[in-house]
Amino acid sequence: MEWVIAEGLTAYEDAVIEMEARAAAIAAGQAAERVWLVEHPPLYTAGTSAREHDLIAPVRFPVFKTGRGGQFTYHGPGQRVAYVMLDLSRRKPDLRAFVHALEAWIIETLFAFNIRGERREGRVGVWVSRPEKGAGIEDKIAAIGIRVRRWVSFHGISINVEPRLSHYDGIVPCGVKGHGVTSLADLGWPVTMPELDAALRVAFEEVFGETRFA
Repeated sequence: MEWVIAEGLTAYEDAVIEMEARAAAIAAGQAAERVWLVEHPPLYTAGTSAREHDLIAPVRFPVFKTGRGGQFTYHGPGQRVAYVMLDLSRRKPDLRAFVHALEAWIIETLFAFNIRGERREGRVGVWVSRPEKGAGIEDKIAAIGIRVRRWVSFHGISINVEPRLSHYDGIVPCGVKGHGVTSLADLGWPVTMPELDAALRVAFEEVFGETRFA
């Protein structure tokens, strides 16, 4: 599997074109699997289950309708997006198991920084408890939204390192009300993007197998 880290900010439209082309090539046996780490300029994306009333500020940032699963989410500087293009037919062609593996990847990555990420029934993504805010308060630190075509995955995950959390105010993130959004910096961990990338790669290889820099 190739491990690729993009420099600077990647336009969302370009990322989608690149992902779809790579996924098709993987399905045709013409390209290697790839994990592609990017940052985007500020934008909102609407997944296949997005509801219009969850877009609170429709003119704040560009809004892209996308074929991934899920609802509205935010991408922007300070957030690591990892696009995962894997041939699931070579592993276990089970979408639920794949999402579970992605969650395990995120949880193992966060554990490297002494952050306890957790799954929640009925809420895709990874959450952290915030007892200092009150009993039962939880914030989302990582999101998951995937698409699979011919058993090749694309789209992927995002982890908040140090984005402007106020940018989430323009949407109901992932359609979940009553919970907040957090980041490594918000939790008191001033982690650099290269530090997160290193932890992501170690955890990915534990869950999915060996990678190589492209």
